[in-house]
Amino acid sequence: MSDEGPSPLLPEPTPLQRHQRYDAWSPSLSIARLNAIHQETPFLVCDLDTIGRRYEELTGLLPGLAVFFAMKSNSAAPILRTIRSLGGSFEIASVAELRMAEAAGAAAADLLYSNPVKPPAHIAAAAAAGLTRFAFDSEAELRKLAEHAPGASVYARLRVADDTSLFPLSQKFGASVEAAGDLLLLARDLGLVPYGLTFHVGSQCTNAMAWERAVEQCAVVMRRLMRAGVRLEMLNLGGGLPARYTTPVPGVSLIAAVIGAALDRLPYRPPVLAAEPGRYLVAESGVLAATVIGIDDRRGDRWVYLDVGGYNGMMEAVQTGGRWHFPLLTSRPDHYRAASGTATVTGPSCDSSDTLFYGAALPTTLGLGDRVYIGTAGAYTSSYASSFNGFPPPTLLYVGAGPARLLPLPGGHRSDRSVAVAV
Repeated sequence: MSDEGPSPLLPEPTPLQRHQRYDAWSPSLSIARLNAIHQETPFLVCDLDTIGRRYEELTGLLPGLAVFFAMKSNSAAPILRTIRSLGGSFEIASVAELRMAEAAGAAAADLLYSNPVKPPAHIAAAAAAGLTRFAFDSEAELRKLAEHAPGASVYARLRVADDTSLFPLSQKFGASVEAAGDLLLLARDLGLVPYGLTFHVGSQCTNAMAWERAVEQCAVVMRRLMRAGVRLEMLNLGGGLPARYTTPVPGVSLIAAVIGAALDRLPYRPPVLAAEPGRYLVAESGVLAATVIGIDDRRGDRWVYLDVGGYNGMMEAVQTGGRWHFPLLTSRPDHYRAASGTATVTGPSCDSSDTLFYGAALPTTLGLGDRVYIGTAGAYTSSYASSFNGFPPPTLLYVGAGPARLLPLPGGHRSDRSVAVAV
């Protein structure tokens, strides 16, 4: 991607964009540079340097932290290789993710298999590959592990409060504090190694104190196990670290301080302190580019139709009924100067629920053929993307100094192809 010099756009946002958090927008993905990408939309461009900065910030604030990237958030090979080059490993949920992690240079023994409920065949295949650490949250899962991965190291997933997250997870997974202690002792009786504890405060957690409460629950289990002669090797902080969209969220420095204080109150510090960040590492690296394919006035509301929707990348916006507010820019040369107007932004499919944003601030001059740039789009976009209704997933592009920069990857499907572009 070539840069023809400084953008002619005004550097300061007007009231049109005042609600947006521009500190989350990669400086390598300015409007001028995005406009210079001559690629048919939709495309998703990720700045690998942003991932590096987020990784270094997190590990700098929590020294000794072992990072296991949650692959489900973005499993593209250049992303995985970048994280591996930084010293990170991976949290997997399936054998397919195990194979992708291995292709990125990770050994199976260095991975965490944190899906609490796994197909027996996946357990056996992972164990055969050398993976030894498995999550569980029930007796049934423990017995599966004892049968298909005998001698494995197992860690219990606690059910913790996740009501301050945008995507709660506790209804589906997690054992109570009382049950977790019983299960880890049962693991020992079944010939497994009671290895650790984990939890998840919910995806995009907006309250730093959620981690304090969760670590306190872990302390209760640890004290009980100590009385039974069991000391755990790992405390896994799980995921949930928030990315910056348009709604203020606690900074990682605050969350790390809360976690650090809670760790100091544990009965002992397990040798392995782990975390499974996904969205936090990759969301802010990405911008999803879409083209306006239609504009209409419907019952007094302006509707803007894009060539990307929930089914080919923006499923989280659809899942939350438009409550997930992504930062938006456009390719308009008058983007910051134009009068603002609200719009309903919808996708290209024939599904009426395929609508992304309600009351989105966009220039009133926006027209057919203009681009809309959706920021903080590096997580849970390409992972969800399909070709529903015949509209293709985004083409994947990369900028930055990561190891994948000059790696155009082969692939028969558009969603599998990734292209490195110069900046």
